Amino acid sequence: MTLGWGSDLPVDPVTSLAHDPVFGRITVSLDSGGGLLDVSGPAIPHVTLRRAPGRRTHEHVPIGSRDAAALTLTVDGAEVPLALGRGRITRRSYAVTVRAADGRYRLVPSSDADSRLSRNGSRLGGLTARHSGIVEPARWRRRAKVMPVDAALGYALAAAFGTGARSAPGMLLEAGLDLVT
Repeated sequence: MTLGWGSDLPVDPVTSLAHDPVFGRITVSLDSGGGLLDVSGPAIPHVTLRRAPGRRTHEHVPIGSRDAAALTLTVDGAEVPLALGRGRITRRSYAVTVRAADGRYRLVPSSDADSRLSRNGSRLGGLTARHSGIVEPARWRRRAKVMPVDAALGYALAAAFGTGARSAPGMLLEAGLDLVT
């Protein structure tokens, strides 16, 4: 089932469990139609992301928007600033940046399907999410000192905005092939 008004976002919420290798059970609930993401687990802080009602949604973004003004992110009830790239041609343009817990977090696509999470410029690990908001267990770097807030934000950002992006050369090649065929 989908929403009207030019959107193909699913109306029914999707809840999934990720068995994180460091923090155990993490529950990710995404209601794309209602514009609500909820990430929780016994070993991580509670994270929510809400989309303002009445905003036009975009089917290629699981939470429905890349407009930071239309989104409110909280960590254990405290609102944290969110900055979003425009999501255009380069992989970096899909970056999501959050300032929380005395850190600057960035989720940036690293391949067609995966994104890497960093805190203050240090890479923590990789995440992969399906469009439905289901996030696979994180792949944390061995030497990274991953904190509970790192995991909570990583899963939330991956579920809300998706992971991965095609490279600019790959998109140009596909566009050229489309013109030829």
